[in-house]
Amino acid sequence: MDRTVHAVIESVLNEQRQEMSRSLVLALQSRVGAASLDRDAARGTRTKPNRAKRHLNRRPFKKVGKDIVKSTIPDGDFCPISLPSGFEPAPPVLAVGSELDAPFCLVNQGQAILSPYSQPLANADTFYRHHQRGVSKAPAAIALDAHADAPAIQLGEALAAKQQLPVQAHHAQVAACMVAHQLPLHSPPVLGISLEGLGYGDDDTLWGGEFLLADYQGFRRLATFKPIAMIGGDQAAYQPWHSTYAHLMASFDWDDVRSAYGELDILQFIAAQPRDVLNQMVLNSIHAPRASSCGRLFDAVAAAVGICCDRTTCEGQTAAELAALVDDSSLAIAQDSPYGFTIQWLHRCTDRQLPYIEPLPMWWQILEDLQQQVSASVIAARFHVGLARAIADMAHHLSQDNPIERVALTGGVFQNQVLLTLVGQFLSEMGFTVLAPKSEPSRQEEIALGQGAIAAAQILSRSTAR
Repeated sequence: MDRTVHAVIESVLNEQRQEMSRSLVLALQSRVGAASLDRDAARGTRTKPNRAKRHLNRRPFKKVGKDIVKSTIPDGDFCPISLPSGFEPAPPVLAVGSELDAPFCLVNQGQAILSPYSQPLANADTFYRHHQRGVSKAPAAIALDAHADAPAIQLGEALAAKQQLPVQAHHAQVAACMVAHQLPLHSPPVLGISLEGLGYGDDDTLWGGEFLLADYQGFRRLATFKPIAMIGGDQAAYQPWHSTYAHLMASFDWDDVRSAYGELDILQFIAAQPRDVLNQMVLNSIHAPRASSCGRLFDAVAAAVGICCDRTTCEGQTAAELAALVDDSSLAIAQDSPYGFTIQWLHRCTDRQLPYIEPLPMWWQILEDLQQQVSASVIAARFHVGLARAIADMAHHLSQDNPIERVALTGGVFQNQVLLTLVGQFLSEMGFTVLAPKSEPSRQEEIALGQGAIAAAQILSRSTAR
């Protein structure tokens, strides 16, 4: 690579590292609230976590149409969660989430106990011993993320757990939704649709828009969203125009787009950026991994219509503001003219091709609407309706070759009540039973609960087999 280009790339990466440092400072400042919770615990009192802080700077979602039945996972303190039938013989399992600072979950004899807020991984030992209630001194298993770091593995060794069971994060989210809807241990698989910003897949790639055929013991990936380069890695979530550019370059030739739509604000903004550097990052896979992220698709569309184009203050802000543009009148227009998506197939190393949602037709339509000065509200509505139809169409496509009756909706993207209601409506019209998430779930709580349920199910299955 040319040394000049390499130097510019290093400059871009240094700027992103500085931005991450600023984010860390803000995160550390937010720990003051967590410290006060610790002091309350020491005095024997309990203070419920302020969940509003988790969604700072995010506009409330507008609800559309008839509500879908919500599941119920208790929010506060150490409230036991009754697991579905079949989990009663479950031995003690400690689930530690997928991050070093996350909620814990203890599964034991048909119940699950979630810690009320994220805690350092080192506290998991104390949490377990406090809630073991006279059972064995060591848990039967530690459930951890399939890509867990060394500290989580060392925790299992410190607790003398008999085994450590890795659980894929999206599978855990689907299992948590199954628990919330009280599906019994030996229920047939559901189609889990997990839409979020980012997570590690079981194939060493980054996932974020997945269709999984899953039960409590395992899963199979049936379909996904189109993998797109995340320029800047994790920082792409805070610079939405990166995702817009990546999507446009994955669909079109830049010169063709500039020739047809060069007067658009988003095209002029991108043209003023160091595109040669970004192109080299993508071409050489330097800090630009590909990810099937539905969250980054929302970022890309939001930036295209002028929402937080340059920078956001928190992940998910663009999706919340895009959903807030949708109103009854724009939704009525969008129902008759949603944006188009197609189903294409990824060529993989295995013999089986993986279907994915292709957004190329949508991008043509968005660019045309922007050129015609269609209102941002109508563009946002047409995107939401089109994407919801594409998700439902993919579920219907997958049901042709798989026995699917129930569809579990999970992941942070479904905090968007516009998308959630539309997807639920379209799936219900197709005859599916829809298992909707609770309102604004914590991703880490979902993962910890799902990890515990999956690990317990696997242990029970092995004991039965003997």
